[in-house]
Order: sequence, then C-alpha cells, then structure tokens
Amino acid sequence: MTRIQHPFEPLYDDTSRILILGSFPSVKSREQQFFYGHPQNRFWKVISSIFSEEVPTTIPEKKHLILSHGFALLDSISSCEITGSSDASIRNAKANEISLILRNCPIEKIICNGKKSYELYQRYIEKETGKSAICLPSTSPANAAWSLDKLIDAWSVIILQTQEES
Repeated sequence: MTRIQHPFEPLYDDTSRILILGSFPSVKSREQQFFYGHPQNRFWKVISSIFSEEVPTTIPEKKHLILSHGFALLDSISSCEITGSSDASIRNAKANEISLILRNCPIEKIICNGKKSYELYQRYIEKETGKSAICLPSTSPANAAWSLDKLIDAWSVIILQTQEES
C-alpha cells in the first residue's frame, strides 16, 4: 500500500453554497486530475438529472455544471494509503483543509457522498468546522444496492431543498 497525495485542487467559487465531499479520488479520477472520473460513477448523471441538464463529458462542462448551481467539490482526505480505488482499504488518512472554502464561500450545507466520506468528515473535520454534514448514498459503482433512480431521488431532496432555502 502506497501513500498517495490528493492530486488536484478543490472546485469552488464565491457563489458556492453546497460543499460536496467525496472520500478520496479513484484511480481514474487521479489519472484525469478531476472529480468522479470513473465512467461508472453516477455522480455526473445524478447532478445533471436533478437540474434536467445534459450529462457533462468534458472537465470544462463538469466545472460549469457544478459552479453554475452553487456547488463546491472536494474530498475529505488530502492523503492516505489506499489500494486501487477501494474506500475500504484507506489507512492513515490525513484530512483535507476545507476552511479555505468555508472562509471564501457562503457554504450553507455540507454533503458527504457516501458513508466513508461522512465517517472521515466526522472523525477529522467536523470538530474543526463546527458544521455538521449530511450523508447521502454514494454514487460509486461499488454502491450497487442503489439504482440510479434511487440516487437521484435521495440527492434531489437535499439539493433542491437547499436551493429553495436560498
């Protein structure tokens, strides 16, 4: 098992109101140098479906989708020992610094994409931020128990609620 540093920057701007935290980038995401790069990860399908938009295929299209709807993206972990892309194999995790985003953005809600991200957020970050997070079902292909339709339903309730509150 090799220690790996998170290989790319967070995505946010001064209008980001919802911070979505993954756990740690998959092998495919690390290769592409951007979030949710595995072709079977359903993140981009879920987010685009919520807003009735085309599924983005390029990194500029993905950035536009995220920023145009007031999101920020980061992962809970800045470095760890990991085998492949398996969250279950994560060891010796070091938390990501999210205070920069919280200082520079009007973040109203923090959403964790899956249980591992949520567990890591609670263990390493929540005490520092004083903000609780919401755990949503993982969009990872490893989460086969959740169909795309069920994921869209679960995610849309939280995301649309936040959009309406703003």
